[in-house]
Amino acid sequence: MHKVSIIEPQDPKWLDVLQKSENYDFYHTPFYHTIELIKGQRPVLFLVEVQDDFIAMPFIIRDIEGTSYKDVTSAYGYAGPVSSVPMDHIFEEVVQAFQEELKRFFESKQIVTAFSRLHPLFDSGTIFENFGIVKPINKTVTIDLRLSLEDQRRQYRKSNKSEINQLRKKKGYSVRLAVSESDIETFVDIYQETMKRVNATENYFFNLEYFKALLSSTEWDAKLLLAMQGDEITAGAIFTFTNNVVQYHLAGTRGEYAKDTPMKLLIDEARMLGAEAKKHYLHLGGGVGGSDTDSLFRFKSGFSNRNDQFSIWQYVCNEAAYEELNATHAKNTESDFFPKYRG
Repeated sequence: MHKVSIIEPQDPKWLDVLQKSENYDFYHTPFYHTIELIKGQRPVLFLVEVQDDFIAMPFIIRDIEGTSYKDVTSAYGYAGPVSSVPMDHIFEEVVQAFQEELKRFFESKQIVTAFSRLHPLFDSGTIFENFGIVKPINKTVTIDLRLSLEDQRRQYRKSNKSEINQLRKKKGYSVRLAVSESDIETFVDIYQETMKRVNATENYFFNLEYFKALLSSTEWDAKLLLAMQGDEITAGAIFTFTNNVVQYHLAGTRGEYAKDTPMKLLIDEARMLGAEAKKHYLHLGGGVGGSDTDSLFRFKSGFSNRNDQFSIWQYVCNEAAYEELNATHAKNTESDFFPKYRG
């Protein structure tokens, strides 16, 4: 026998399930799923329990404009399923129950397609074997904080070590935590300036309220680290500390200081804070738009030789409705975008 629950963000059970999971990150939390909602979206945690074991997965259910159909997606970042035991140790009957009940749920709610980004540090693709498509996208970079500080630093690119030393000793840079609303506002200005400079897409332009909410949540510990040269804030980065994972979430550098790359100092500081807090991983993510060959990926890979696989999950629940929506809604039916009708 198994039990199915559809948990809303305001229900304390969502957080309780995460805290009983083998692994989870701030991307899985209820507050994160409400921080940026727009009309026509409903976040839920889908939970299947088989005796003492469970698999749970957060989704955002979205209306499909002009129809009675819906689809599901994941929040920005790395989400996917969580479970009571390591994913490669889950009993087959638990996986089977999860897949069957999820399919039944999708059918009952007229959900046409499902999409989720999967967490690179958790082996979550195993849960979707023979159930939709798990598509590898790119590699991400992770610093293993369980290594000694010296062993972590040995993995740094040689140029990184000397540049970090120069920033601290010759160029007068230092790192401090943000302590005031003024610090947050300055960081947001730097972040927005950076997004404009790199021609980021509109969905990366978060507003001040978003950053304040991110930094004040009680469901994770978020730190805004600032790189200083004298009294000048030159760069900033938000790192989240959740369960065993530190995430390098959002960051920016003032244009006039970009050549010095003070962001290197912030990452170096974050990995020391993460190790001190007994976290297991500092996840730096990948390159721009899923690349693992661009300059951003090269920058991140200068801190560690560990790469993890980032994949996405795609599932068409209702083939007939999917084809119908593609015919009426898709701007380009030849596109690889999933689902096509939103491309």
